[in-house]
Amino acid sequence: MALLFFVLVLSFIQAEFESVSASNILFGPKQITGLVDGSVSIKCFYPPTSVNIHSRKYWCKESTRRCYTIISSNGFVLKDYKDRASITDFPENGMFIIEISDLKYKDMGLYRCGVGLNNFDYERGLSFNVKLEITQDPVLPEEAQLYYAEQQKTVIMTCDFGVQYASYRKYLCKMAKTNCYNVIDTYGNGGPSYLGRVLLTNLATPGSFSVIMSQLKKEDSGLYLCGVGNYGTEGESKQLDLHVYESGLAPNQQSVVNGVQGGSVTVVCHYDPKENDTLKYWCKWKKHGCTELISSYGYIQDSYEGRIVMHDDPENGTFTIILNQLQTDDIGYYWCMTDGKMERKSSVEVKIVEGQPTLLTKKEVQTIAGSPLSISCSYPCKYSTYEKYWCKWNNTECKPLISSEQNQTGLVVSCDKDSGILSLNFDQVTPIDQGWYWCGVKRGQQYGETIALHLQVQGVLLNFEEAPKINEDLNGIAVPGVNPVNRNSPLDKANQAAESETSSGSQTENKNSVILLATLIPFGIVFLLLITVFTIKKFRLFGNSDLVSVGSYRTNISMTEFENVRQYGAKENVNVGEFHETQMGKKDEYSSTSGSPKEDGKSKKTKRGSKEEAEMAYTTFLLQSDNIASKVSSSDQPAE
Repeated sequence: MALLFFVLVLSFIQAEFESVSASNILFGPKQITGLVDGSVSIKCFYPPTSVNIHSRKYWCKESTRRCYTIISSNGFVLKDYKDRASITDFPENGMFIIEISDLKYKDMGLYRCGVGLNNFDYERGLSFNVKLEITQDPVLPEEAQLYYAEQQKTVIMTCDFGVQYASYRKYLCKMAKTNCYNVIDTYGNGGPSYLGRVLLTNLATPGSFSVIMSQLKKEDSGLYLCGVGNYGTEGESKQLDLHVYESGLAPNQQSVVNGVQGGSVTVVCHYDPKENDTLKYWCKWKKHGCTELISSYGYIQDSYEGRIVMHDDPENGTFTIILNQLQTDDIGYYWCMTDGKMERKSSVEVKIVEGQPTLLTKKEVQTIAGSPLSISCSYPCKYSTYEKYWCKWNNTECKPLISSEQNQTGLVVSCDKDSGILSLNFDQVTPIDQGWYWCGVKRGQQYGETIALHLQVQGVLLNFEEAPKINEDLNGIAVPGVNPVNRNSPLDKANQAAESETSSGSQTENKNSVILLATLIPFGIVFLLLITVFTIKKFRLFGNSDLVSVGSYRTNISMTEFENVRQYGAKENVNVGEFHETQMGKKDEYSSTSGSPKEDGKSKKTKRGSKEEAEMAYTTFLLQSDNIASKVSSSDQPAE
C-alpha cells in the first residue's frame, strides 16, 4: 500500500514537472541516465545576476514532505554521498555542475538543482527538476545538448557529424508530437516564423555547421533536431534542448525599424565592452548567408558608399549603424555581428513606410574650386531641442564638423533656430572638399535621422563672369519636398540669405584671386612663346651653316657671318663685280666684290676672311717653296 502511494506521488510530481519547468528561469536536463557503479554529470543554468552569482547552489532529492539536501556550495555533503558527490560553480557562465559517482539503484528518483534555499525559492522558479535513471545496459540513450538563452537575445547551436557527411544537406527542425518542422536548411528553406532571424553556416571542419537564432521568443523553447540528410529517411540527427528565459537585465533589441523613402534608419548593436578590439560588422540576411555591408575595420560594400556609417561607443558596449538614402531594395533583415569570445549577434527587420523625410537638403551640389559656398539643411520643430550637425562622410566615420560658436575659419556650421536652417559654409572650396556630407540630429550618444548631400568640385574658376552661371546652376537643383518655383520657402530664404552673406563677405577676395590668376597665366604663356621662338631661331641658324674646306681641315661657317647679302651674289644686284668661285660642300656658292659708282675705274680688291687669307698664304708658301727648289736644282746641274 505504501509502495502504491509512493508511485502515485511520483506520478503527480512528474505531471507537474513540465508546467513548472516551462515557467522556470533555471534550466537543466529533464532526465539523465547512468550505469550501475558509474557516474553522471548534471549541468544547471541560472541567470548570471549579481544576486544569483553570490547565492547558495544546491542539489537535493525529492520526498513526500521536503527536498533533502545532498550537497550545496556552502560545503555541506550528506553522509551517504561523502567522497562521491561534488558541486562546482561557474558564475561567469551562469552555470553549476553536480557530479555523482559510484551509482547505486537506490540513487534513482527525482532531484532538484537550485539557487538559494531548498523550499523557499521553489515557487520563485529558482530550481529545476531532474529525473535520474540507473541501468545496467551499456548502451545509454543519447542526451540532448542543452542551450540556455535570454529572451530577445541570440543563441548559437553547433552540430558535427564527420567528414563523411560533408556534402549532405544540413538542417535544423523543431520537434512536435508527430513530426519535426523545418526551421532552416542549406537550401534556404525554413518556417515563416523564423524568416530573417536564423542563419545556417558551414564550419571549417567538414560535416559540421552552426545555426544562429536571434530575437528569441519564449515559444522558441523546446526540443530540436540538427541533422544531415533528411529527417526520418537518411543521415543522422542529434537532439538540442533550448530554453529561453525572461530577464530585464539587458535592454531589448530592436526587432523592427521603420524608415521612409529617401530617409534613414538607425540600429543599435550590443557587444561586450571588454572585447572592444574584436571585429564588429553589419550584414544583410539572405537565404544562403549574410552579405557584409560595413565593418569596424573600414570595409564598406561599394554600392553603400556615402549611405552607411558605423559609430562605436566602447564605454557602453554598443555600435550604431545609420543607413540613409533608403530605397525599396533596402527592405529586409540585417544582422549585428561580432567575433569575440562572448559573441553578441542580433537581427533586425528594416521596413519602408509611407511618408517623407523631415530633414531636407539638396541631393547634389556642383561648385568651382576657389569659390565660396554655403549649403543648407532644414529641420522641423520636433528637432528643435536636438543637437544638429553637419559631418563629412568617410568609410570609418562621419565626424561632426566645427560649429560656428567656436569661431573657426574656413569651414563652419551655423544654425538659425528661427527659420529651422542648419548651414555649412565654405570660405573657399578646394578639391579635397569633394565628397558626401550628412546633415543629422542626435541626442547625447543616440543618433537620429540623417540626410546626405554629394558635393562635386570642378576646376579652377578663371573668368569671374562664369560665377553667375554657376550660381544659376546651383539654384536650379531641386530640394526634395520643396517646390523649386517657390522662392519664399524657408529653405530657399535661408539659401538666399546665406548666398548674399557669403558673397558680401568674400566678393573682394574672390575678385582679387581671379584677377591675379588672369594676370599670371597670360605672362606664363608669353614666356613660353619667347622660349619657343628663341629655340626655333637658333635651330634655323644652325641649319643655315655649311661645312667649308680650308686647307686640310673643315669648319662650319654661317651665312650670317658675311658682312652684307648684297656683296655676295644675289642676281638682283645692279653693280656686279668679278666673281670668285669657292667649293662649299656639295653646292656652288659665289662671292663677289662690288663698288659704288664713285669707285668706278679704280682697282677693286676682294674682301677675304681670315680663313681665306690663311689659305692664300699657305698657297703662296707652297709656290715659293717650289720656286726655291727648282732654282737649287738648276744651279746644281753642270753647264753644257
